[in-house]
Amino acid sequence: MSASKKPDSQKGDGGPAAQAPDVPRPSVSSAQDILQAVVTEAADELVRIFYDRFLQHPEASAFLSHAVVHERLSTSLRAWLIDLARIGDTESFADRQRHIGEVHARVRIPIHLVLEGAGLIRSRLITLLKDRASFDPTTFADVVLLLSQRIDHAMSLMSRAYVTRATKGAQADEAFRLFALGQDIGLERESQRAALMEWSQSVVFGLFGEENARRQQPIMNSSFGLWLRHRAGVMFQGTPAIDRINETMLHIDTVLLPKLVEAKAAGPAETAPAIEALQSCIKTIKLLLADLFQSVAGLENGRDPLTRTLNRRFLPSILGREIAMAQKNNSPFTVLMIDIDHFKRINDGWGHSAGDVVLRQVAEIILDAVRLSDFVFRYGGEEFLVALVETAPEGAHQIAERIRSAIMDRSLLLPNGETLHVTASIGLATFEGHPDFEFVVRASDQALYRAKRLGRNRTEMA
Repeated sequence: MSASKKPDSQKGDGGPAAQAPDVPRPSVSSAQDILQAVVTEAADELVRIFYDRFLQHPEASAFLSHAVVHERLSTSLRAWLIDLARIGDTESFADRQRHIGEVHARVRIPIHLVLEGAGLIRSRLITLLKDRASFDPTTFADVVLLLSQRIDHAMSLMSRAYVTRATKGAQADEAFRLFALGQDIGLERESQRAALMEWSQSVVFGLFGEENARRQQPIMNSSFGLWLRHRAGVMFQGTPAIDRINETMLHIDTVLLPKLVEAKAAGPAETAPAIEALQSCIKTIKLLLADLFQSVAGLENGRDPLTRTLNRRFLPSILGREIAMAQKNNSPFTVLMIDIDHFKRINDGWGHSAGDVVLRQVAEIILDAVRLSDFVFRYGGEEFLVALVETAPEGAHQIAERIRSAIMDRSLLLPNGETLHVTASIGLATFEGHPDFEFVVRASDQALYRAKRLGRNRTEMA
């Protein structure tokens, strides 16, 4: 083919350029092009206006006054503006907005400040668009409508993610509150098993008594059902067993209880199979309930059952609180990330029971090396996170080296009577003002990986 390639504007049927090729194409041909051009040109100005305003804001300044946050957010806000104005992968755009909303919730920025900031950007952009005298009223309206749709969509996605994250955070805070108040998980378990059995027995007795079976209380409305919805949802949030128990209870209320009513009317021959089906469901719930409480066996003391270190579930509540205190009091705060070197070799060579014993003894070493005011978490399989309160980098490095040396020097006793020596790598990061606790956790994790790359059995500072 020797014909020259058509410009993009002439491709397809019915396009303006295809109908009138002799008419010059304007430099900006759509609301999308105009919006993208204006935002790109004004991005730096918008970022400056945003921070000038919010650094003076009585609420927002607490989140924006630190230089590190300011520099990071300036770059991020500019990128967000450019992203907002261009056409791209809509799903990727949505994912980015959700991520931003989750970060806002984690840092605990009030959602009204986010919406206020979006309103400031919207009004400033509309002013800039008005200053472009070349726009006819219809084009101006189209661009403003597109701008509003984009901002509203982004705020909707952020707000939903914010609420979801904030709700989970509130549940974790409540769980930590219950732990701090010394709730007895063993007593809770036995109380709910008794409540379940009491409901089950009341149904069976109702079948053989004078009481009308139709008046039997649904299990969803029983003491056990109320506990499962309102308390267990906090204690065991995100646990699949919760959903399975709810499904089983729904089956009991909608299928089995009506069958029991029919069985009582039909006579004893029909009653036995109906009761057997009910007892089978009750047994399923009891097993699932046992699994739930087993999964948080250390929750009574807020600790991992194997190592007796703190349960990672409470890490957001504790670190979030300590970060806030460090900001308020201008006090140091340091995080250690500790990983047992070549731990997989222990499991492969001596078995998982040996690995568990090693984890327990290493945890004891770490706990012995820190103060009662510090926090030690089981962070992962063979990883521990140590939060050293009011501890500057120099002092934290000394503690880290003391832990590392103690682990290296200790002869660990295995179940078969053999002894084993292990080493550990440690990453250290100090709070430098960023309000998101994950910032310092990531920094300590990166320092840990650097320690491993440099040969293991060493401490590296972020």
